[in-house]
Amino acid sequence: MIIIKKIIVKLVRFNNWILFTSTIALIACSSLIMMYLEPETFTTPFEGVWWVMTTVTTVGYGDLYPVTTLGRLYAIFLYLVGIGLIGVIIGKIVDFFATFRRKREEGRVHYKGENHLVIIGWSRKANFAIQEILQSESKIELVIIDTLEKSPIINDRVHYVQGYAADNETLSKANISKCKAAIIFADDSIHDVQLIDGKSLLIATAIERLVPNIHTTVEILSEEHIQNFVHVKVDEFVLTHETVSRMAVRSAFTKGISAVYTQLISRNVGDDLYQIKAKSEWKTYRDAFEQLLEAGATLIADKDKLNINRMLDKPIPKNTYLYVICDKNTYKKIS
Repeated sequence: MIIIKKIIVKLVRFNNWILFTSTIALIACSSLIMMYLEPETFTTPFEGVWWVMTTVTTVGYGDLYPVTTLGRLYAIFLYLVGIGLIGVIIGKIVDFFATFRRKREEGRVHYKGENHLVIIGWSRKANFAIQEILQSESKIELVIIDTLEKSPIINDRVHYVQGYAADNETLSKANISKCKAAIIFADDSIHDVQLIDGKSLLIATAIERLVPNIHTTVEILSEEHIQNFVHVKVDEFVLTHETVSRMAVRSAFTKGISAVYTQLISRNVGDDLYQIKAKSEWKTYRDAFEQLLEAGATLIADKDKLNINRMLDKPIPKNTYLYVICDKNTYKKIS
């Protein structure tokens, strides 16, 4: 037993590639040896491999077994060496997956996917956003970037990258160049508004520098900082304080308006707001409005232009995107 234990310890210390190659060679050679020693019992290479695998994995079905002295002596050799070798291999495989899972939870694994969303900055708002995305989009994957020790969410579609989001290495680990869009949330751990927006601006600058064509959305706390983000070509802004305050004021003067806002910004309640590309057969906004209305959708805007009802007879610019209100099934039909 001491000799076997020493052999197993040395096997564990072997290079993985040498260990795997040796295991494959042992299985292949043992199969051929058994065919040579007992050709009447092991008539094909597959039967040899089958017996070797059932022997070294201690399964032992008993459908094939050596009957000669030489064959049984070689079986004893496999019991002593092969079982220990396979045990080490299985242990290393289990250890590999355990290590990979731990590294993934700690955000130390490079994300290789494409067309994903990158969420920068973990907070309650980020959590709500992620849950909204997971519930409304069944296939898209997300990558969270933050400095937490472990991933804040355990989900097959959510990946975590640990690091400072303004660093090139961290952004590279999140595969930022192949992502669909990036959302930057304000850092709730900072109390100074200037510093919060300053950190978001630094991250946005790093992203836009690496991937100029990426679509970025940033949560901003002060409206006066918008021009700084425009300068680095950020696409969308969410003014947290102002938006909440304005919605509260609107609901005070117009009862029930908050329910309308909720429907438009949430995919889980009522009809939603969708973006569609203008079709070539639509010459004017009236063409688009009437055809969409027949399909069950309401055209409300061309990008940020909300005066569609006063420009119905004007031509639609090429390659423009329109916004409509409808349910999910209608959106799939018209898009």
